[in-house]
Amino acid sequence: MKKTISSLLSAVLAVFACSSCAKSDEPTISKANTYVLVHGAWQAPYVWDAVRADLESKGNKVIVAELPGHGSDHTPTHKLSLDVYTSKVVDVISKTDGKVILVGHSMGGMVVTNAAEKVPAKISKLVYVGAFVPASGQNLGELSQSDPDSKLGPQLVLSADHLTLDVRREALTALFIGDGSQAAKDQVLANYRAEPSIPFGDKVTLTNASFGSVEKVYIKTTQDVVISPGFQKKMIAAAGIKAVYPVNTSHSPFLSQPHTVSDLLIKIAQ
Repeated sequence: MKKTISSLLSAVLAVFACSSCAKSDEPTISKANTYVLVHGAWQAPYVWDAVRADLESKGNKVIVAELPGHGSDHTPTHKLSLDVYTSKVVDVISKTDGKVILVGHSMGGMVVTNAAEKVPAKISKLVYVGAFVPASGQNLGELSQSDPDSKLGPQLVLSADHLTLDVRREALTALFIGDGSQAAKDQVLANYRAEPSIPFGDKVTLTNASFGSVEKVYIKTTQDVVISPGFQKKMIAAAGIKAVYPVNTSHSPFLSQPHTVSDLLIKIAQ
């Protein structure tokens, strides 16, 4: 009888052991995250469409913030400022449950930096994608003019009322998406709007207690001619960002290599 019971126990234990082994071989399912994506200058939410679809297909929540004066928003240009942009993003973040991964591209780097100063406790990671990273007291105009290798400056045209900046149409796609498909380039041209200029002069005020407390990551665009790789490296070093992921793309990787960007954002979240 004792031998029979012992055999039964051994069999049961073997079943549990095999069950454990099977479970350990199963792929780990990543926890769903909430991403807030912020576009850059002369662009709009459409640029994130493919990245958003990728992230959502893997169970993540994605919110693409439309900055005032961009896309379908027609706030008068004289009413726009960096704080107006920031308020929009902070409002989006504040309405979400839990923390978010906040992602900013180009000029959007100024916005997400300012937002991180306002609501640091709501941001699990701050991700810059070929973006400006200001120090306290800096503005976008000052930063952009400090990049000696940028090809953007000579192609800008200030409006007569000084409220908007245009990029010469013949240079637009070469600057922003030189490595993209013709379809992507056509999309950029079709959605182009002049950029409000007032926010370029607005300075950020940052503190170690708020902005400094947020974990930061940089996705470096190594073929970029709008924000040169050398200048990106300089900003990364000045901000003390340790996690850097290079992508071999132009200024708009979410249009030329969206799957690379979405895969990186998922990796960064883990």
